Formats: sequence, structure tokens, C-alpha cells
Amino acid sequence: MWAAAGIRPVRVVSGSHFKTVVFGAVSIDGTQFFRQYDTFDGVSFLDFLKKLHRKFGRLYLFLDKARQHHKTKIVTDYLRKNRKTLRARWIPTASPEFNMMEECWRQGGKDLSAQTIFPTSLEELTGFLSKYYRTRRFNLDMRRFLLTNRCCS
Repeated sequence: MWAAAGIRPVRVVSGSHFKTVVFGAVSIDGTQFFRQYDTFDGVSFLDFLKKLHRKFGRLYLFLDKARQHHKTKIVTDYLRKNRKTLRARWIPTASPEFNMMEECWRQGGKDLSAQTIFPTSLEELTGFLSKYYRTRRFNLDMRRFLLTNRCCS
């Protein structure tokens, strides 16, 4: 949490257990693709994957080993069925430094936690996040990232 020096921070809590999930991808040319869902499960990830596949056609994906990414039958079946145009490479377990999307999430968390006005409802939160990820340009150099970190061998 961020707070000015000498001022006690105040954290407003709604008591709500509602949530929103953001899936994201960045292409080698810097094109960004983010979508929000109500749940983080294989069905929502498959929907995101299909939209991503439709947008870009041929994909080489670097995915972490979240259960929703690689241990859901509908996702693995889709990856297998589309292996000519969709290749998945798995980032080593517990290695967020190899995942470029982690940098997007880090910057997003930093930017969003510095806001002075916070959404007070789930609808406001989803709209707020949607606008942020639709307009924010992360400008990450994927080539340098992949060469420097030598991930996914």
C-alpha cells in the first residue's frame, strides 16, 4: 500500500468476495490483448485462448504452469487439435522472472494502487480495470526479454 510519509494509510474494505479475473497477452510486435472474466478456470481460459487464436492466427505461447493453462482437458485438447498454428511452451515452475506478463501485472498493480479514488462496487471495478488495460501501453521489448532471460528452453 502507498501512503505519504507521516500519514497513516487507510484501507477501505467492502467485505465482498466478488472478484474479476484478467487474462492478458502481448505479441512480439507489442500488440496487447486483455480480457476480463468472472472466474479463473479452464473454461474461461479456453475462451480467452480461442479469442487470442482468432485474433492472431498463428501463435507461439509462453505460459506459466497454472492448472487452468495445462491441466484442464478442454485446454489441452484445444492445444493438441490446433498444434499446427498454436504452440505452447511452459515457463519453469515458480519462475515469474521468465514470464513477461508478470511485468504487466506488476506495473498494473503499482499504477492502480496509486489511485486516489477507488471503485466501490464490482461493476465499477470491472469497468475501471477494463479501461486501464485497454488504454495502458506497457512498451515491453519481448525479443530482449526472451534473449536476456533464456526462458522456456
